[in-house]
Amino acid sequence: MAGNLELGAHPLSLEDVERVARSSAEVTLSTEAHERIAAGRARLEQLMARGERIYGVNTGVGGNQGFALDAEDTELLQHNLLRQLSCATGAPLPLDVVRAAMLLRLATFATGASAVRGELVDALAGALNRGITPVVPRYGSVGASGDLMPSAYVARVLVGMGEAEFAGRRLSGASALDAAGLRPIALRPKEALALINGTTAMTAIASLLWIDANRVLRALLGAVALSVEALLAPSQPFDAWVHEKKGHPGQIAVAAYLREMLAGSANVTASSRQSCYSLRCSPQGLGPAWEELEDARGPIEREINSANDNPLIDPETGILYQAGNFYGGHMARLLDGWKLDFAVMANWGNALMAVLVDPRFNFGLPANLTPKPGINSGFKGMQLSVTSLACAVRQMAGPSLIHSLPTEEYNEDVVSLGMHAAVTAWDALECVCNETAMVLLAAAQAVDLRGAAKGLGGGSRKIYERVRSVAAFQDKDRPMEGEVAALAGKLRSE
Repeated sequence: MAGNLELGAHPLSLEDVERVARSSAEVTLSTEAHERIAAGRARLEQLMARGERIYGVNTGVGGNQGFALDAEDTELLQHNLLRQLSCATGAPLPLDVVRAAMLLRLATFATGASAVRGELVDALAGALNRGITPVVPRYGSVGASGDLMPSAYVARVLVGMGEAEFAGRRLSGASALDAAGLRPIALRPKEALALINGTTAMTAIASLLWIDANRVLRALLGAVALSVEALLAPSQPFDAWVHEKKGHPGQIAVAAYLREMLAGSANVTASSRQSCYSLRCSPQGLGPAWEELEDARGPIEREINSANDNPLIDPETGILYQAGNFYGGHMARLLDGWKLDFAVMANWGNALMAVLVDPRFNFGLPANLTPKPGINSGFKGMQLSVTSLACAVRQMAGPSLIHSLPTEEYNEDVVSLGMHAAVTAWDALECVCNETAMVLLAAAQAVDLRGAAKGLGGGSRKIYERVRSVAAFQDKDRPMEGEVAALAGKLRSE
């Protein structure tokens, strides 16, 4: 059971985000969060009653901030914000990403600094808990005032606009609310702005990517371990002394992981023969990716627990701050860095596959890992697919953050492009995951051809058994795309 998650009582963790996004943990708000939300709204209403000029409440937004609004137009502005941002394009974001984004908006509201009503928070939490997932196209955000457009596609469902997935069906927003037993909400001053300002979508992707990337990296290391066993490579390159003398935490951790995988193996050798770099230098080459992921928890969890909006109001003092906490620079920089790590992982998988299938380098195994070459091509086609994926990841590895362009009447004259970084990183990891599944299939095939399965190390055996639970030994050519997909699914979920 996923259980319940109480917001506002303690900081959200990345694991909390996954529980809600993928296991449908129910979200509630703590008493303290409700009190902060009520206090923040009361402070805003006091400022409004005094006739204060407040950005996005009684003024236009962005380049329109110089226009004052009559009191009767303040609520119309909120609904118009959602209408004018309804021009996103591209394939919809995955449902778990959208659910994560909904949770992160609730986390921002729990600070009380967005000055929204409790009724709005309850409406968003109700939609999330009832399984209403807005349909959100992937393109439209520049990551400056945060993810305005993706967040608008979430917000508009609450007022009965747009489309949403509910109970396996794609419905209009109004129909989805009705089917879930909910009603549309009317937005009050500042509430649409509060729903759309912030790094919600890019941080949702970063949160789930962190979970998945850790799993895929460990699976790739599993492929390294199986390859070491299948190729009868020496284990000395992973000795602790070597890596302690280098001192990098990620390198030390990867070497320890590989030693654990290979512990008890009858296949690794104690010889001084130097294996190829894709085996021998795995701690040095993949350690930086391990280290970057370890270091990324702090920045992401700070972002998901932040007051991520503009303007902000201090619930205690009532001071209104017009600032830039919605800007996506931290997430864009982090995600751009991951794309480099994913490209390195993709290159590593490509190198492993090349060694496994080539009889010049695989120490006596048949060409393309087929027991009957000539009539069968074995893993020849799969190597092509691996190389194609590695090249795709390399193309995606270019940074997004530096490609800023001014927009929105030069109000957003520098933008983070954090959502671009997030989408390309998401796509890149999918490629790495599929590639890793193929390398694992090849490594398991090599183990069987070597007759080495009985002598596998404890960790290697577990990886081997998981591979074999979805794919049998390839004794002759067969379509394997279903097995690749099934194994890739396991890598991201286990």
